[in-house]
Amino acid sequence: MQPPASTPSGEELHALVSAHAEREGPLLPILHDLQDSFGHIPEASHKPICDILNISRAELHGVISFYHDFREAPAGRHVLKVCRAESCQSVGGAVIAEALLAKLGLDWHGTTTNGAMTVEPVYCLGLCACGPAVMIDDRVIGRVDEAKLDKVLAETGA
Repeated sequence: MQPPASTPSGEELHALVSAHAEREGPLLPILHDLQDSFGHIPEASHKPICDILNISRAELHGVISFYHDFREAPAGRHVLKVCRAESCQSVGGAVIAEALLAKLGLDWHGTTTNGAMTVEPVYCLGLCACGPAVMIDDRVIGRVDEAKLDKVLAETGA
């Protein structure tokens, strides 16, 4: 389950960023701490990070957008990652993904209106022999069909 989303105070941000400022290569540890603490990388954290690390906003944006697990907006209480790799696609993954998005009325990276679930594409969960595969929070599920997805949606309240 994802941590509750909140907006950090200026003191919280400064303390979190400053705790890593003297490390070699501090940016990724800072971003991970922010994500763990707030469920996303709050926009309010961008300026303090850039100021303390003496990097540009473009450089920060490049790092955040490069790593798919960093979010700029809070995720739902649960995150469902759907494998989009060729192996899963070849055994029905595309059909399952389209049905899921249609059922929830979402696009990729969308969150249900009740905040229960965010749906994200991933490009391999390592279950190539058991595709199509999904991951709900930290639980990987192989040989996914519509019934298994319906069970996941019911369990999460999506």
